[in-house]
Amino acid sequence: RMLSGYKPKNDVKDSYKILELEEGCSLDDVRNSYRNLAKKYHPDSSSGMADSKAFIRVEEAYRVVLSDLGAKQKSDPGEEEEDQFKSKSLQHRHYLSFEGVGIGTPSQREKQYMQFRVDRATEQVLEYRQQRLESRYAGSDLSRAQDVRQSKKVKITQAVERLVEDLIQESMAKGDFDNLSGKGKPLQKFSDSPHIDPMTHNLNRILIDNGYQPEWILLQKEIRETIELLRKSIVASRRKLGEPMTLSEQKQWGRICEQFAEDIRKLNKRVDNFNLVVPILSRQMVHFSTDKEILRARKTYEAVVKKVSDSDEKENEGEEGKRFGWKSSLLKWLKL
Repeated sequence: RMLSGYKPKNDVKDSYKILELEEGCSLDDVRNSYRNLAKKYHPDSSSGMADSKAFIRVEEAYRVVLSDLGAKQKSDPGEEEEDQFKSKSLQHRHYLSFEGVGIGTPSQREKQYMQFRVDRATEQVLEYRQQRLESRYAGSDLSRAQDVRQSKKVKITQAVERLVEDLIQESMAKGDFDNLSGKGKPLQKFSDSPHIDPMTHNLNRILIDNGYQPEWILLQKEIRETIELLRKSIVASRRKLGEPMTLSEQKQWGRICEQFAEDIRKLNKRVDNFNLVVPILSRQMVHFSTDKEILRARKTYEAVVKKVSDSDEKENEGEEGKRFGWKSSLLKWLKL
């Protein structure tokens, strides 16, 4: 027991140096120094010099200094000081954790500290939301005006709905709805086919009655209209150039073909989008070929030119017939 309580003098001096004290200091000085160093080196503190190893050395030095002071006070003939020393044992260490929040046992203080953190986080969230709303609506007269206009629209809509409802109730009270056609008969909700889901049939009927068209139908219509416009435009451009084409007209025709190829490429992207949304596999479309479309435009142009030339020939023949018709009739009369 004597060997376990023995502390060399070098360790005691080093302990005083670690606590930044001198021998012969009071017990309050030791406690104050330990408290300051613990706040400085404790791992759970928010200090920038927190170090667990340094805190362990400070704690060991504190125990050594306390035991040294206790041994010195035991050698003095005063029981009151000894009782005073025993009453002031190391009871404040657990208050260095949990940011000094709470009272009671460590477990009770831990629960109180968790509740404290929850309350603090809630306050921070509320402050953040308040700052965000203030920054959004600070000095925004335009947004306030928009809110006022929106509220007016809502009020007007509600007023119209109430007016319509009042008119309907008034008409019902007068008996305007008593002699309607089909009164007392069941509604024709479902189709005659038993293979169609009634809910799907009703939804489709409502959509059709209100002029709704699915996206894939609109895309299909748009693609067809676009390709017809492109075909007409390239044929019209070719007719403007004439036949045969000069060198400058050939360059211009090349630029027209390049622009036509770019339009076809954009149209093929729409075709891809259409194939992704179309619900029927057999309704999917293939890409348009630039070379085939240009060849088709040339054939259309040749057919138009041939038709125009044939009509011109017929017109010329008709004019010649009108011009020499009286001569032929005279010769026939002379022969007779």
